[in-house]
Amino acid sequence: MLPCQRTLFDIPRDVCFFNAASWSPLPIAVQDAGRAAVGRKGQPWKLAGTFQSQQYERARKAAAALIGADPVDVALIPSVGYGVSTAGKVMSVPRGSRVLVLQDDHTSPVLEWMSRAEAAGFTVETVQQPADGDWTSAVLEAIERKDAAPLGLVSISSVHWSDGGALDMPRVAKAAKAKGSALLVDATHDVGIRRIDVKALDPDFLIFPTYKWVLGPYGRAFMYVAKRHQNGVPLEQTAPARKAVAAEDTIYFRDLAYADGARRYDMGERDHFISMEMAALGMEMMAGWGNEPITARLSMLTDRLADGLANTGVHVIDKKLRAPHVLSLQFPKGMAPDLPQKLAAENVYAAPRLGRLRISPHVYNDEQDVDRFVEVFKKVAL
Repeated sequence: MLPCQRTLFDIPRDVCFFNAASWSPLPIAVQDAGRAAVGRKGQPWKLAGTFQSQQYERARKAAAALIGADPVDVALIPSVGYGVSTAGKVMSVPRGSRVLVLQDDHTSPVLEWMSRAEAAGFTVETVQQPADGDWTSAVLEAIERKDAAPLGLVSISSVHWSDGGALDMPRVAKAAKAKGSALLVDATHDVGIRRIDVKALDPDFLIFPTYKWVLGPYGRAFMYVAKRHQNGVPLEQTAPARKAVAAEDTIYFRDLAYADGARRYDMGERDHFISMEMAALGMEMMAGWGNEPITARLSMLTDRLADGLANTGVHVIDKKLRAPHVLSLQFPKGMAPDLPQKLAAENVYAAPRLGRLRISPHVYNDEQDVDRFVEVFKKVAL
């Protein structure tokens, strides 16, 4: 099990921060990298000619390592929504088919298809939130539903952001593929924690940002693109997306053919002096610790939370159905609307999400945090 990494963060001992699923604190080293990068932008004449390319290739490699991908299959993008919009442009959902989404999923893997459905002639089917938290069974049942329209696409998060339900993605991917369906995975709440191997999973697209679980900044995200979709037209028309459009060349538009691999889908203005290195460093830290040690630590913390809250009247999803790093409390009589504020007044932080209280520890949390949360929760909620 990974030891607590609190010393690598600027978190006072009296702060109990259980809200990584909203945004994680930046490690001190990542903060330092950002400050140094601001200085570089202040004196750009000192930058080497290869600086930009080295930065984004480092980030691409770091992202690929977290999901078992080859760097050539990863695009640099600013957000999950950007990636889903790219997929919507590249991938054609057959007319008369259906697209499966999760109830109350993140907007990104849902709204793109809702906005395209009427014109493209497909329907969007919502998998309702299961009462027992078993999202996997609910999705598999929807995939196999008899007398349904053909399945064109499954576009889902691999961990539901509101209740922490964890989907068995290999089973979902296998079932979708058996129906001839494409698969898009929003892995926002998964990458860096549970092990993901895109070569085994074989999604059409898998997308994640850096500002939550992989300890990076806002505005940086990464998209795995299966090779079968690497011949599409990108969302933006940029010089780096082409094989040879370069200001340094004697002929500017020398080769307008699109670049090979997922690089053609890179965002415009990808040369981020400030945030690209920060994103790479956070991802490298997560990869260095490893999925199993991280999962062991976070499972221990959420199990301890569940045990400590066992007799307080709240309900949680069964351990075998929930993610190891998200514990969502359901209140049978409804959550008091001021509960998060009462907790925050005691320097204890968790997030209200769709009537639940979502608790999301990370590598900087320890048993003392858990015990303090339970103590304060009982004090202000009961």
